[in-house]
Amino acid sequence: MDPETTRDCREFSEGKPFQLASTITWRIPRKMKHLPAKQESRLERGNKTLRNFKALALVLGISLVVATVARAQLAGRQTPPGTTRGTQANTATSTGAGSSQQAAPSARQALQITPVQRDVDYDVPSPEEIDKCTMEVFRSGKQAGWVVRAPDGTMLRKFVDTNGDNLVDQWCYYKDGLEVYRDIDSNFNGKVDQYRWFHTAGMRWGIDANEDGRIDSWRMISAEEVAAEAVAALATKDLQRFQRLLLTSSELKNLGLGPEKTQELERKLAGAVERFRRLTTEQSPLPPGARGIQFSGNRPGIIPAGTDGSTQDIRVYENAVAVAEVEQKTIQILLGTLIASGDSWKLIDAPQLVGDSPEPVELSGFFFRAKAADSPQPQVTGMAEQIKQLVEQLEKIEQAINRSSDPRELTALHQQKADLLERLAAAASSDEERSLWIRQLADELSYASQEGSYPQAQQRLERLYDSVVKLGQPSLIAYVRYRQLTAEYGAALREPKTDYVKLQEEWIQKLEQFARDYGHLPESADALLQLAISRELSGEEEEAKKWYSQIAQRFSNTPPAVKAAGALRRLGIVGQPLRLRGSTITGQTFDLGQLQGKVVLVYYWASWCEPCKTDLPTLKDLQARFGRYGFSIVGVSLDYTPEATQQFVQEYQLNWPQLYEPGGLESPLANDLGIVTVPTLILVDQQGRVVSRNLQTATLESELRRLIR
Repeated sequence: MDPETTRDCREFSEGKPFQLASTITWRIPRKMKHLPAKQESRLERGNKTLRNFKALALVLGISLVVATVARAQLAGRQTPPGTTRGTQANTATSTGAGSSQQAAPSARQALQITPVQRDVDYDVPSPEEIDKCTMEVFRSGKQAGWVVRAPDGTMLRKFVDTNGDNLVDQWCYYKDGLEVYRDIDSNFNGKVDQYRWFHTAGMRWGIDANEDGRIDSWRMISAEEVAAEAVAALATKDLQRFQRLLLTSSELKNLGLGPEKTQELERKLAGAVERFRRLTTEQSPLPPGARGIQFSGNRPGIIPAGTDGSTQDIRVYENAVAVAEVEQKTIQILLGTLIASGDSWKLIDAPQLVGDSPEPVELSGFFFRAKAADSPQPQVTGMAEQIKQLVEQLEKIEQAINRSSDPRELTALHQQKADLLERLAAAASSDEERSLWIRQLADELSYASQEGSYPQAQQRLERLYDSVVKLGQPSLIAYVRYRQLTAEYGAALREPKTDYVKLQEEWIQKLEQFARDYGHLPESADALLQLAISRELSGEEEEAKKWYSQIAQRFSNTPPAVKAAGALRRLGIVGQPLRLRGSTITGQTFDLGQLQGKVVLVYYWASWCEPCKTDLPTLKDLQARFGRYGFSIVGVSLDYTPEATQQFVQEYQLNWPQLYEPGGLESPLANDLGIVTVPTLILVDQQGRVVSRNLQTATLESELRRLIR
């Protein structure tokens, strides 16, 4: 539903006799938006007549008889005290001018309602069949609702009130007489928070914690469906869609792995988001029309309890492969290791596009070595032997870099990694493959330069930029140029006598020039995001909003666009309710709504943030003095590993809830509000509304005294 339609529907529902159960799930046709005032008064008179009926059936629709306007879709309606539900025939009553009876919602109305999720294949009658479809009431125990049937009696839809409050809380869709999909309002607040697929549509069960229409996590998903979701995430460059396929910190904890394997898996998960981001910065890692058509994997294996210190059996696939179809061609994607967690299969790393060699893929798995599955057609192929050996060397060097803390050793390792990436680019068999390795080389040199662990990185970046200019590929030139700019900026920040004000001005000027040169390319999204962040941190919020909006509109579904959209929400959130749900570091589910009636400080932080450490004495003091009067603190950790968070919480003895998701500043918790710096303090009043989104600890006490009286 477009924003204008949603607003009009909400305005109409306030104080009117028929109210929308959910503006998300009930889609009102545009032609139904406007209701003349004269007809509204008639509806009110009709409503009084309706209340006088002793037997009132479950009315799950907006039944508006207005001149030439058709009836609107189904919505909830409460039964007045002292009345009982009747049959469909009992629902008739006066609602329109000169009308003595109100017809039950029609099948045509019900068939206008559509699933919240888009990828649902369900039966839709032809225009000629719609008026022949029937609508009937059903009751079963406490459950009641409407069923829509095709002319031949086949079930098409089912709208159910499961808890007896006379409001729809399940919207069911059928194909060939079988239910294939269901929208669920499990907490009965009028908003869908779960999505389930059934029968021939699979077994997915998605959870929408903040009720915004997007799946936040999977309660149930098969390995085959993980493969299809991974393909879709790559094709749409949707970071959040990929992240919900990753094993979470609480799921990792529940696996019962031994300490060594747990730490190794944590490191892999911590880098998965960045590796996915790198892959999707390719202009077309997968074309938008790509779809998963096959999951290939050898039989799953059991890692028995006791292996490497594990406490329970673990089910895994190793070297699983997804096959995607694009314009009658097939592409193979290496998913790697999948781990069963409860009723779901989860990824532990970003996918990899498989090369064009006819040799079968055979890579080391996380738990055991397994040859990739032989799929019937098309056959999965692998990388050339030379490329394969270089990649294996690259993986070993990356592991050594992650383990090392010795400056000299790190310098040598970064040089070796850069040399290997240059060799991989030179050995590439296609322009696309060469571009991928060059981009990874640019990322490596930029990161090493900013970290200060490879002094020659900046010079190598300059040579790399000169070489890609000669290749004449605008997207690749833009990608390398931005990494060169960030390396220069990072190096300047480390200089002991840096004029930071001047440096920031020059940085913004360079970013603006980059935007003028390359702003039309997807590779500019990161640079535009940095420009928006710089403007925001400089206090130029309107200018920041302009850049955030451009990113969200031009490069939708890319990681920078997700962050930008979140930042726009944050900048406009004062006076609005804050929805915050997630898992704590102890594995418990948290919902900010549980603290309604209290003043709550939501504190975004990270263990590497020195100002966060400085804030702690003030926060502890305010909690001690104002806690008894209804003040609470909720921490949101943006660390890259749960161990860092747990160690910090124990060291500083923090006793308030700490939410955590993998990904650091790119985690779902950070991206939901576009958090770009820590600490970020958001203050919420007793009604759950945000009163400040840019608070400082120095002014927190005065805000608390104003709110707590």
